[in-house]
Amino acid sequence: MISEEITLRKLQTLAAFVATGSLPRTAERMQMSTVSVHRALHSLEDAMRCPLFRHEGRRLIALPAALALAEAAEDAERTLESGIRKAREKAGFGAAQLKIGAMYSLTVELIPRLVMGVKLRRPELAIELQLGSNAQLLDKLHTQSVDALLMSLPDEGSPPGLLAVPLFEDQLYLASSLTSPAPVSPTADLADYRHEKFVALSDGFATSRDFQRLFSNAGYQPDVVMRVDDIFSLMNLVAAGVGLSLLPGRVSSLFAGRIRFTPLAQEWHSTQRIGLLLQECRERDPNLLALLAEARMLGQQMSTNGLAAKPLASG
Repeated sequence: MISEEITLRKLQTLAAFVATGSLPRTAERMQMSTVSVHRALHSLEDAMRCPLFRHEGRRLIALPAALALAEAAEDAERTLESGIRKAREKAGFGAAQLKIGAMYSLTVELIPRLVMGVKLRRPELAIELQLGSNAQLLDKLHTQSVDALLMSLPDEGSPPGLLAVPLFEDQLYLASSLTSPAPVSPTADLADYRHEKFVALSDGFATSRDFQRLFSNAGYQPDVVMRVDDIFSLMNLVAAGVGLSLLPGRVSSLFAGRIRFTPLAQEWHSTQRIGLLLQECRERDPNLLALLAEARMLGQQMSTNGLAAKPLASG
């Protein structure tokens, strides 16, 4: 077992002394005082329990044992540096690839703009996109399957250890097929839709969570005839007249000629906060720094100009 007195710093000091042959030059290389170098070398010698040096007048001469140990120390330092680099790459830090998890609805406009901005900052970076529900995405972040998330931020705040960067806020609308009769009122009161058929997202999605909460507040369970696992399938069902649904304004441009987006009445207003989520311990990762910088700049632009456009077809 290696003595706790044999430290990496002492071995590095030994290697520097063997390379320079001088206490002052070793002190300069190691950014230590000459006294500290001398103390470290003799402490290492004591821990080794064998002679490493001899004195010639005021000069300190390395013995063959010191030369052998210095060579092993350099090999160990290279191995350790390689291991640290591999470990950081396994954790995604400084890797050649950036894995981003996102909700399906954010692929309409936000993600293309964000990816293009990151590529301008780091052209050599390969970007992988993984889509899923809020619940699936959080699991991926915790298991380090992705490096960052673009999603609806939790209402209760960021989970411990995670950094949240808000980008924009979006509203939910009552979505219906343009082939169906238009609502009588310019705003939709959910209490009036008790007998309508609905289609919805499966559990785990932010919009599904809000759907369940709003109808629970309205005092009834809607007649959900079908649930699907992505928002684009849901929009196709709404456009085909299979049922009504609640959809965020950010997807309104996709089916502008087929789906009517009606604002919810004031008491049913529901806001989703869209943002970037990553582990706090990786905030200084160069790849994530580029992503953070681009996200913050995009967030400022959206605060001024908006991203989720007002629905193009509101009845």
